[in-house]
Amino acid sequence: MIRTFVQHCFDEDLGPACRDVSVHALSEAALRPAIGLVRAKASGLFCGGFLFALVVQEATDRFSFLIGRPAAPIIVSDLIDDGSELKENSIIARLSGPTGALLMAERILLNLLQRLSGVATLTRQYVDQVKHTSCRILDTRKTTPGLRALEKRAVQVGGGVNHRQGLYDMVMLKDNHITAMGGDVSRAVLQARQQIGPTLRIEVETSSLAQVQAAVEAGANVVMLDNMSPQLMRECVAWVNGCVPVEASGGITLENVRAVAETGVDYISVGALTHSAPALDISMKITVGDRS
Repeated sequence: MIRTFVQHCFDEDLGPACRDVSVHALSEAALRPAIGLVRAKASGLFCGGFLFALVVQEATDRFSFLIGRPAAPIIVSDLIDDGSELKENSIIARLSGPTGALLMAERILLNLLQRLSGVATLTRQYVDQVKHTSCRILDTRKTTPGLRALEKRAVQVGGGVNHRQGLYDMVMLKDNHITAMGGDVSRAVLQARQQIGPTLRIEVETSSLAQVQAAVEAGANVVMLDNMSPQLMRECVAWVNGCVPVEASGGITLENVRAVAETGVDYISVGALTHSAPALDISMKITVGDRS
């Protein structure tokens, strides 16, 4: 799946003719050996090391197609581990290979590294805010189309926990689902269980203590406290008393996540991890020749 995604990235960049006209314009200079040094330009948490092999292999294949013969491979060295702390000017990796192949790989590699490192960095900031509690930070389905698997991996690198992967692996009865099923939480849970069987978990979005009680008593596996005040969250957590996991959601920020965690909820889901994470600034500078 990730390999197919990387191939799509190159298809998008090179067009139907699979042609980098800038590299083509370099003529024989594109064949000269070069070193590409990938560096962080800002502090943060690194994520994306697992993509290097796929990206450089695809770049090598596309460059070979462009020049009409097999090209020398791109060699990756000094690659740091995912989860490594970055500071400004930290070296992330060193790439050695034909100048043209490095240039074809550059932007796709940097786009992915910047995005995933940004998600991991923001996730770590949220995780650090609640580390004095047993609460865990969850991601959501508010991901970039096509990038969900990668962004959820970045959340894990940042210390967060993945919620459901999609619409297929967990029942989530939100307010619109409950409305569509007649507005009765108990009936919605019972009907969902009857329809989907005993295997999949059912989570129910709630906005009051009465809805929490109805959901738990009907057999919900998880209750979500949506946009509740901290005081109401505490009341709900006390009533549930560990019978099922309790998740808080809605309006969560770095400024209030600590207070939410201290209400006793088991999880806090944060859409911002993937829909609002700023990219971490990363660059690659190329030196032609065999010296860095």
